[in-house]
Amino acid sequence: MIHPNAIVHPNAKVHKTVEIGPFTVIDEHVTIGAGCIIGPQAHITGHTLIGKENRFHSGCVIGDLPQDVKYRGEQTRLIIGEQNTFREHVTIHRSNSLDEDTVVGSGNMLMANSHVGHNSTIGDRTILANGALVGGHAVIDDGAFISGNAVVHQFCRIGTMSMMQGCSGVSLDLPPFTIVRGINGMCGLNTVGLKRAGYSNKERIELKQTYRVLFMGKELLNDAVQKARKNFNGSLSQLIIDFVANSERGTCSHTKR
Repeated sequence: MIHPNAIVHPNAKVHKTVEIGPFTVIDEHVTIGAGCIIGPQAHITGHTLIGKENRFHSGCVIGDLPQDVKYRGEQTRLIIGEQNTFREHVTIHRSNSLDEDTVVGSGNMLMANSHVGHNSTIGDRTILANGALVGGHAVIDDGAFISGNAVVHQFCRIGTMSMMQGCSGVSLDLPPFTIVRGINGMCGLNTVGLKRAGYSNKERIELKQTYRVLFMGKELLNDAVQKARKNFNGSLSQLIIDFVANSERGTCSHTKR
């Protein structure tokens, strides 16, 4: 059902099952899949493609212009998957160039006042808590948790199942399964998340040993990576080793509590 006070452009492609609340605006080049619910006073604009069963709460602004002085009005895109929840006043900007999209996967929860910048990629099953800010060109891997008022600098990557504590910030890449506090300071592994995900005690112990070699030893990082490759071959260990080895910005470092 589309509320009579909503404004939907006649060229917008809106599935017949979509619900749209009062005073919401849907612009011309928007496509919205089946089962989506869009609350009041939202604005969905630009070349935005939205999959099935997403929910947008009041005040969301989705697909607006990138905040980039280099942007020259190209018809860039935002692509959103399925079964995401966007709480009040979430903002997501489309990309700044035709060769790259802003992408949000499926099953994510973006809480009130969180922001995703242009050209960023959000994976699946992530959580951005209230006021979380993701800069342009960032990558948030599957299952990551960004706590309230945490900030991800542009071009950074947040590894799978990693966690950012409230009001923390990163200007470097955050390896998978780790926790960051303050600015760029890791304080260990996301052990609770690993247990909930069903990883065995053996896997978690090896990952902890890998973490110690990579981030708590006295070797230079390249030497630590080689040492870890030689001693650990579990899938979780390989994932964090490869992440560190392939990081272009460099990774956050371990800090004592």
